[in-house]
Amino acid sequence: MVKQWILAGLLGLSLSACAQQGDDKMPKDMNRIPRNMKTEVATFGGGCFWCTEAQLQQLQGVLKVESGFSGGTVPNPTYKEVCTGETGHAEVVQVTYDPTKITYAELLQAFWTSHDPTELNRQGNDVGTQYRSVIFYHNEEQRKEAEFYKQKLQESGAYDKPVVTEISPFKAFYKAEDYHQDYYANNGSQPYCMFVIRPKLEKFKKVFKDHLKQ
Repeated sequence: MVKQWILAGLLGLSLSACAQQGDDKMPKDMNRIPRNMKTEVATFGGGCFWCTEAQLQQLQGVLKVESGFSGGTVPNPTYKEVCTGETGHAEVVQVTYDPTKITYAELLQAFWTSHDPTELNRQGNDVGTQYRSVIFYHNEEQRKEAEFYKQKLQESGAYDKPVVTEISPFKAFYKAEDYHQDYYANNGSQPYCMFVIRPKLEKFKKVFKDHLKQ
């Protein structure tokens, strides 16, 4: 928990003022985003996308989180193909957000809090390049912010090991199969959800307790 607070202080961010099976306490994505609403997109890989999705869905200003794949060479890969580690893809979440309520820098804080960015090509027991820590930037501004805060995080001493988060240009996002979407909300009683996702989610919610969706 100390590392999360160090990270929050380092980035100097204050987020905008902002289970069980079928957990009704989980925030829901917007089914339809109004066409006249200004939105932006961010793409992050922090290990298993079920975990990252469940955490980022909590935040005010996040409109939609989709689990999928990015960074590889195989078009329209299946989950089974990505699990071989031979597609080059990482498991990622594509986040659509309202920039008037949450900024990209604030999402970076949440992303780095959601996983261990010093683990190379793994998160816990999930091992392989598909579980790498990665930011796929959509424009030059995102690239600059990601590089800047990664350097600051490294210099902060929050971690004993180097921050290995990859920062690469976004090329394509392939949405994962339907059963991967809203995974924790729909499968909260499954062992992986109870013993892996839930502890991460509870820690995340404590760090961002004042900035969660109602």
